[in-house]
Amino acid sequence: MLFSDTFLTIEKPSEISFKDKGSKFLAFAFPVENELQIKEALLKLKKEHPGANHHCYAYRLGADKLNFRANDDGEPGNTAGRPILGQIQSSDLTNILIVVVRYFGGTLLGVSGLIHAYKTSAADVIKQCSIVEKHILFNYRIQFPFEHLNDVMKLLKQMDCKITAQQFDNDCEISFSIRKANAEACEEKLKKLNGLKLNYQ
Repeated sequence: MLFSDTFLTIEKPSEISFKDKGSKFLAFAFPVENELQIKEALLKLKKEHPGANHHCYAYRLGADKLNFRANDDGEPGNTAGRPILGQIQSSDLTNILIVVVRYFGGTLLGVSGLIHAYKTSAADVIKQCSIVEKHILFNYRIQFPFEHLNDVMKLLKQMDCKITAQQFDNDCEISFSIRKANAEACEEKLKKLNGLKLNYQ
């Protein structure tokens, strides 16, 4: 079965500003990994821009891209959050939050004008971002007798595993991460070693 074990996200925060008929739009993009980080970023922007009329946003989380949300924050329904989310989706990004802060300039933009402004703001801030490809990683913890240490270390190196913690004694313990694409083969090889316990974290 063919599947991808990579996803696209942004490397670091970015921001741009955009004006339309007197209204000022400030767009911010953040790399995020969970909803707590999203809440913190929104709170920070609200403190930095207390005089803004709207803080509209959209986010998408997870390598499967199934956790997403769009928020209009008082703008007419689907004129802000949805256009922002649409730009995230069309760029195939995940683990990203985009917030567009609007200062009203006195002239109504209308539904189509709002959609265009939020869509443009989101598209422009994505263009400013450095987009990176990341691997979906599986994390394991293994426990085994010291006599298997050389075999285990050789295998982990061969399978391009990244060791995140290790403890060597009569009984050894190693925590490591591995690309999703290599995880099944690595599991099979490790299970062939007598006395080794394998836990998925």
